[in-house]
Amino acid sequence: MPPFLLGSIFLHAGMLFLAACSPEKWPLALGLLIANHVAIIAAGLLPRSTLLGANLVRLPEEAASRREVALTFDDGPDPEVTPKVLEILDRYGVHATFFCIGERALAHPEICREIAARGHDIENHGQRHRNHLAFSGFSGWMREVGEAQRTLEGITGIRPQYYRALAGLRNPFLDPVLKRLGIRLASWTRRGYDTRCGDCCMVLSRLTRDLQAGDILLLHDGNSARSQNGHPVVLELLPELLCELQRQKLKPVPLRPSCKPA
Repeated sequence: MPPFLLGSIFLHAGMLFLAACSPEKWPLALGLLIANHVAIIAAGLLPRSTLLGANLVRLPEEAASRREVALTFDDGPDPEVTPKVLEILDRYGVHATFFCIGERALAHPEICREIAARGHDIENHGQRHRNHLAFSGFSGWMREVGEAQRTLEGITGIRPQYYRALAGLRNPFLDPVLKRLGIRLASWTRRGYDTRCGDCCMVLSRLTRDLQAGDILLLHDGNSARSQNGHPVVLELLPELLCELQRQKLKPVPLRPSCKPA
């Protein structure tokens, strides 16, 4: 159990004991418990937080020393965008990680198989990608993550090793689910907000400003925002991003070769 949550359990026990032994101090006990719950909620709202459990936010030092950065795509597969993303990656000789949604994978299994056939990794982004997922209990997380595991492995024959939460939002029930399923939580170091912003230059600037070896970059082949000319912004952005990585002598890689699962 993460030390932060273990401390929360001891705090609850201590405050119950305090209120039982000194009833007049119940406002203090209640205030501390409320503050603790606020801290737990805040930890779940921070995608890069490790307070609720292990969370991959950067590649290991060995990967950074090799000048590697991880290129990851969320929310696919998308029949319009994903094949074109694959073409661009092929053109530059780059491999990446695709965090796929189970329902979309079932709708487009041939795209998932093509992703794997071209040497990219397919990882778990949940079965249904519902906004209220962060309020789920243990069984809710197990359904969402476990069903996506079965879906993606059934389509590709390859078992996902990482899970990425929707927008990085989670609660204390997710970590036990991931441990039971034998997979790891992966977030990111930097993101360009390419589902909200159609300005290619702005998205590129967010991704590359102070970029360092070992960073994990978050893009989207699903739910991509549209530029002024109506094109998915990720398709305009990706060639420029790959050229910038080449200029900085940074090597884009998938997560798996650089991060051996525990």
